[in-house]
Amino acid sequence: MVLVALLMIFFYLLYVVQPIFEDVSIEPTLTIALDDEHKTLALGTDDHVETAYRLTSEPALEYYQLHGADKTKLIKQFEINNDSEITAFAKAMPHVKQFAYAFANNSVVIIKPSFKIGFANNRRTIEPRIDFPFGKAGLSIDSDAPIDKFAFATTPENDGAGVVYQSQTQQAVYYSRLLGEINFMTDEIEWSQSNVELPNITGAVDQLHLTADLSRAFVLQNGYMYVFDVRNANKVKLVSQNRVVEYGTQVTASTLLAGASSIVIADNQGNIAQWFEVNTEQGREFTKIRAFKSDNKDINGLYPEFFRRSFVATSQSGALDVFYTTSEAHLYAEQLLDQAILDLAISPRANAYISLTSQGIHLFDVENEHPEVTWSALWQETWYEGYSEPDYIWQSTSASDDFESKFSLVPITFGTIKAAFYAMLFSVPIALAAAIYTAYFMPAKIRTVVKPTVEIMEALPTVILGFLAGLWLAPIIEEHLAAIAILIILMPVAIIAFAFMWHSLPRKILNRLPTGMDSLLLIPVILIMAYVLIELSPWFNDVFFDGDVRLFITDSLGISFDQRNSLVVGIAMGFAVIPTIFSIAEDAVFSVPKHLSHGSLALGASQWQTLVRVVLLTASPGIFSAVMMGLGRAVGETMIVLMATGNTPIMDWSVFQGMRTLSANIAVEMPESEVGSTHYRILFLAAFVLFIFTFVFNTIAEFVRQRLRDKYSSL
Repeated sequence: MVLVALLMIFFYLLYVVQPIFEDVSIEPTLTIALDDEHKTLALGTDDHVETAYRLTSEPALEYYQLHGADKTKLIKQFEINNDSEITAFAKAMPHVKQFAYAFANNSVVIIKPSFKIGFANNRRTIEPRIDFPFGKAGLSIDSDAPIDKFAFATTPENDGAGVVYQSQTQQAVYYSRLLGEINFMTDEIEWSQSNVELPNITGAVDQLHLTADLSRAFVLQNGYMYVFDVRNANKVKLVSQNRVVEYGTQVTASTLLAGASSIVIADNQGNIAQWFEVNTEQGREFTKIRAFKSDNKDINGLYPEFFRRSFVATSQSGALDVFYTTSEAHLYAEQLLDQAILDLAISPRANAYISLTSQGIHLFDVENEHPEVTWSALWQETWYEGYSEPDYIWQSTSASDDFESKFSLVPITFGTIKAAFYAMLFSVPIALAAAIYTAYFMPAKIRTVVKPTVEIMEALPTVILGFLAGLWLAPIIEEHLAAIAILIILMPVAIIAFAFMWHSLPRKILNRLPTGMDSLLLIPVILIMAYVLIELSPWFNDVFFDGDVRLFITDSLGISFDQRNSLVVGIAMGFAVIPTIFSIAEDAVFSVPKHLSHGSLALGASQWQTLVRVVLLTASPGIFSAVMMGLGRAVGETMIVLMATGNTPIMDWSVFQGMRTLSANIAVEMPESEVGSTHYRILFLAAFVLFIFTFVFNTIAEFVRQRLRDKYSSL
């Protein structure tokens, strides 16, 4: 039944984890035929993919039904009235859901498709609407000629906007920053405008982009990318200039990814590259981070998702590729349609694509729940936006909507190994030495008291040990760190010195003392020595460490120091592991047949020779099992490492640094993870890794134990 239970746990973990490695699935759903002659400029859907919209060159905003009996029906149309002719059209970042028309009179009208959700007769209803964040008249741009190309972004409160544009003269590129203030006399918004010419740009440009936070403007021209800092409209400056495609090739498409920290650029050879800003010795520069390759050399569009770093590449041949940048994954590559894909939009939840061809609008259902998860992203160094180099990072949540989850399992796996290492480093010598002494040297009367006392330590709740370690032990170690360090060195010396003094006492005195008194007298020696060293701790600090050992470690040695560190964890978790190792090892040593040791002594061997060459060899299978059981206990420990480590997922072997373990990570983050999400399933994957760890350790322990038993059973 135990084996059945283990197998059920194993397969349940696999059942929960398996979906994160499924392939992308794209299936056609319906087609909307377009009978009018107006050009489609943009597409989109509502959150539930029940209504689609398109913006046309009429200009107008049209809504179509995507479900029910009235599928493909035009259900609403809003005309955008302007006396001038349309000269340009632009889209904001997908999550903003804003679009803009530029007219010949240099007005830019920004619109936002919206939906009013209601309930009538116990049924949810959706009413399509149109919003004009800056009014139906739009924003007036001071341009010498009608706008030919432009990109725009707005502030979250819609009290400001930025427009980077080139007029039909195609001589220069300008940035216009508009700020609106309410006139308290008339309650009307009064707009102020700052116009500046972007330096180093002359002639027609290929594409323009503006980040959603109005901090960077991108200009693509003749294979080069120019990046401008436009946070201050009066001090616009060029921050980066790079050749983004090889000579002889052309840029065919580009887009900003979610978060607007990265730009993705495609050329006419099927090459796609991601660029973002990194810290260098010369300052922050835009750098080509990773490249993707598509089999289609006629890429005509790149389309990002709303919140993830996925993007779709479309082509003139109707082929479609899906990529995820951070994991460097090419998720999908198929011939989706038999004609050119002219435009495409991704639904807000990334569960549908809506595309435009010469035959109409096509809707596709998409299954792509976990694009950020690949084996390389989980176990290899990954270069995240904003970082100067690839690294192993676990950071699952943040307060920012632009945040990209980082799911490297390496730091928390490393933390598990590190915590177990320091716990075993502390517990194994003490537990094995105590077990050997108790089973082989200690008088039977004292053993009957000591063994149950040590074993009952295992009944202590680990949450209490973690609480004491984090709130009581950690401050003591920090305050008396010098004394603790000296104590670790002098304690073995003091024990050996006491043993030598005891051994040197006259035989008459030793014979008068009760058997086993030596081990009892050692307890006050250890306590007195620890007390004296702790009392002398301020003197040690003043003499050797300029008054503060922590500042000496951080400033003079350059080693970071956390109050809740590996030393605290090693002591606390070692205290929890000692009873396990002690109990099993002591039973193994005590269970060695007495005739073996008596025979060895009868043949002239000393007690130590008998212990080393007979008793320990015979008991070695049990001793090894004890150590491995203790290791398994340390690897799976949760509450102590949760409360005493600081829970920082870093990779540093320093004894003064904390860590985060697999078990603690699951305990901390499982309550806040959404069921079925990538975060949720990766936590189950972490549990699976922990399960494999303990399984491997136990398997190795059993294998070695059997080999040792076979080897020394003849004794």
